[in-house]
Amino acid sequence: MNQVESYDGFEQGPIRPPSESGSLLIRVTRNCPWNRCAFCGLYKGERFSRRPMAHVLRDIDTVRRFIDQLADGLALQSAPPGMDWSEQMALHAARNWLMAGGRSVFLQDSNSLIIKPEALVTILEHLRQSFPLIERITSYARSHTIARMAEADLAAIAAAGLNRIHIGLESGCDAVLARVRKGVDSEAHVAAGLKVRQAGIELSEYYMPGLGGQELSRQHAVESAAVLNRINPDFIRIRTLALPDHLGLARERASGRFAKLGDRETAEELSLFLQSLSGITSQIKSDHILNLFEEIDGILPTDQGRMLAVIDRFLGLPAEEQALYQIGRRTGVFRQLADLRHPGLRKQALHYVEQWMVTPANVDQICDQLMQRFI
Repeated sequence: MNQVESYDGFEQGPIRPPSESGSLLIRVTRNCPWNRCAFCGLYKGERFSRRPMAHVLRDIDTVRRFIDQLADGLALQSAPPGMDWSEQMALHAARNWLMAGGRSVFLQDSNSLIIKPEALVTILEHLRQSFPLIERITSYARSHTIARMAEADLAAIAAAGLNRIHIGLESGCDAVLARVRKGVDSEAHVAAGLKVRQAGIELSEYYMPGLGGQELSRQHAVESAAVLNRINPDFIRIRTLALPDHLGLARERASGRFAKLGDRETAEELSLFLQSLSGITSQIKSDHILNLFEEIDGILPTDQGRMLAVIDRFLGLPAEEQALYQIGRRTGVFRQLADLRHPGLRKQALHYVEQWMVTPANVDQICDQLMQRFI
């Protein structure tokens, strides 16, 4: 007989998209059901599990209780004595959500759509009933999962209130997808993306510059753009590759089997990718600290030239200025290329350059080390 999992209190997982920073996080599953990607170490060593639906509903009710108490003006700015850790977490979530406006919810962890569709519908309906002012409910999902779903099930999930899905495309190049053990091919990416669009759910697809390494960089850019041209997602989000030492792809790099791109090469790949996008109306978002160019943000095709011009300006800089911008960006001093001309910000970045003896020859190595802080 299977042992029934006991409820251990309100839970939250380790991750959400940057665009969901103000969202209430509701944990539907734990960790990742695939967990084999060579570029991701977030869930390595962790076991995937589906939380019982009753536990998820109870989490929602707990947040609702704290929201009501906060709205009534009760003194809950700090946890009362004796409150257990899970209740403290729920109180913290409720308070932060209210401060952010209480309008969006993100379902955790990596692939909430893997649970039974009827269970997800029940959770969504309970969220909508508990918080009638919600404007957006969002989740991560795998292309492999969505491609296998019945269209009627996805339509029912959309009708129940899920109105945005984030999919880690990473690449549309089959050679890259196989190399990094993504567990999906380009045709499954297309099938899943089109199915989400047909259901009337907003779609964010993630492209990872650098994932093909030097060997497959051009194929990675061109073939990823070709897949996205077929899907026409609402958002294309840029997530530059970073490699902590414990990842499989990092070990391949150490052994010489994977040649990682430097920032200049990554910028060239990103330019080729953006040039190859055509016939779509997606919004490009570079909303992650790992990206070299935060200011690449616009709607296709109108803003395509402006976004490409940002990369062209960087590539046209002298090598020393490129290195200064790279350090300024990786330390959080710079947010856009124009910050190179800001006297105060430039002075801060120059301080780091001098302190770490940065040169065009070693800047990528130093930036690799700095990027570890953000993973």
